[in-house]
Amino acid sequence: MIDGKEMLKLIRSRQSDRKYHERPVEEEKLERIIEAGRMAPSACNAQPWKFIIVTEPALIEKIAEAASAKILGMNVFVGQAPALIIIVRESVNLSSKIGGTIKNKDYSHIDIGIAAGNICLQAEAEGMGSCMIGWFDERLVRKQLGIPSSKRVYLIITLGYSRSEKREKKRKPREVTVSHNKY
Repeated sequence: MIDGKEMLKLIRSRQSDRKYHERPVEEEKLERIIEAGRMAPSACNAQPWKFIIVTEPALIEKIAEAASAKILGMNVFVGQAPALIIIVRESVNLSSKIGGTIKNKDYSHIDIGIAAGNICLQAEAEGMGSCMIGWFDERLVRKQLGIPSSKRVYLIITLGYSRSEKREKKRKPREVTVSHNKY
């Protein structure tokens, strides 16, 4: 079991990496990374996700084209990643749907965020970098991966051995983001 100090060290070392070595991601590591996503908690255990692992270079290139906005310089690195995980929103179960309706919240958004966080932390634990991508042409991604038009593609996560230096995290001061017992 990892202790609290080691876990916090892992969280602090995880960053969004945008430069990758060509070295492929080992299958056993990829399986542990996916398992970390699958084991994420979800509202009423709905597990509203499907993870699509993409390792085929030609397909990665097509997904990279759908994710990049060359004019804006956004996500031009996606094609460097030797693996991608595409997270598709699946239907929620009845209890999660009822609870979400009563509370006016789509819990699947939260659930997918937790799963994505688990995936990125496991990648860090495996010695790899990752980056969550939310800017992409969803229609093109669905077409490339045979995803039904009724489904939503929420995130693309790049995975690979990072060529980036670790950066110091820039965060708002604690007193701005944390309070005790009142706002």
